[in-house]
Amino acid sequence: MLWPTSRQTDSAGTPPDADLQIHAAREVADVLPDILVAAERIANTIALGLHGRRKSGPGEDFWQFRPYTYGEPATRIDWRRSANQEELQIREREWEAAHTVWLWPDLTGSMAYCSHLSDTAKRDRALLLTLALAIVLTRSGERVGLLGTMPARADRKAAEAIANILGTLKDPTALPVGAAPKRFTDVVVFSDFLDSVEDVSAGIARLSALGARGHLVQINDPIEESFPFTGRVQFSEAESGLKLTAGRAEVYRAAYQARLAERRSRLQAFCRKMGWTFAIHHTDRPVSEALMALYTRLTDDGTADALPSEQIGGAI
Repeated sequence: MLWPTSRQTDSAGTPPDADLQIHAAREVADVLPDILVAAERIANTIALGLHGRRKSGPGEDFWQFRPYTYGEPATRIDWRRSANQEELQIREREWEAAHTVWLWPDLTGSMAYCSHLSDTAKRDRALLLTLALAIVLTRSGERVGLLGTMPARADRKAAEAIANILGTLKDPTALPVGAAPKRFTDVVVFSDFLDSVEDVSAGIARLSALGARGHLVQINDPIEESFPFTGRVQFSEAESGLKLTAGRAEVYRAAYQARLAERRSRLQAFCRKMGWTFAIHHTDRPVSEALMALYTRLTDDGTADALPSEQIGGAI
């Protein structure tokens, strides 16, 4: 991360060498089984309602009966239903336009942070949201894949496949450089977005140029918002190992919060320009809030993009 973020002294602050990267990968693999179970439980609490793209058309499931219209093929008439009606009845099937959603959780060093104000690390929340969203989307007939890593699939084992791949990543990145989603697909990225705004914007611009619609969910620990530090505190950047010792940490609070707000404002403005959405989720908030907001946004057939960024950029 090029923009150091403040860390408490009780968090890991040494730069990651090869051994630490292996250790971090093992940590992810260790927590994934429990997170997958939690994702299944959370997905079960989400009331899906009607699918966002349900309509009459080719398909396997019954949709509705309607009166026969002159000129339609006689093979479409449901004769059994028509025998009990005053007019001929057509049996229509439901057509669902399966959509493709590409997911990506940032598992880099800064995402492992967890303060005493939360009971979960940013990395674990990103994993939980990724897997829960995959479960919810595949249950509603969508196709999900891991951006630049796993092809999209619509079966109910997709979340498990994503978890297996994430558990074996040896060199996680904030955003896969070589990912090339097709047009009219959605990209959802869970990250703290502590890279430079220019780097994040460049990644968004590249994916947007391919025709993908995107949704950024910035995951923050509550301490990263409030900056409650006072007195002598040592801050450490998780990935580079950069350290800063503040004699009176409280004097940095206003400048830190102003810089955080400025970064978010720039990211929101760029997302709005590209037709993407930007939202904030704190690790001390319920996962279901973010999950429901994302599901609604993804199944809204693009209408969420019409909202001003002040609305779509709020905390979820």
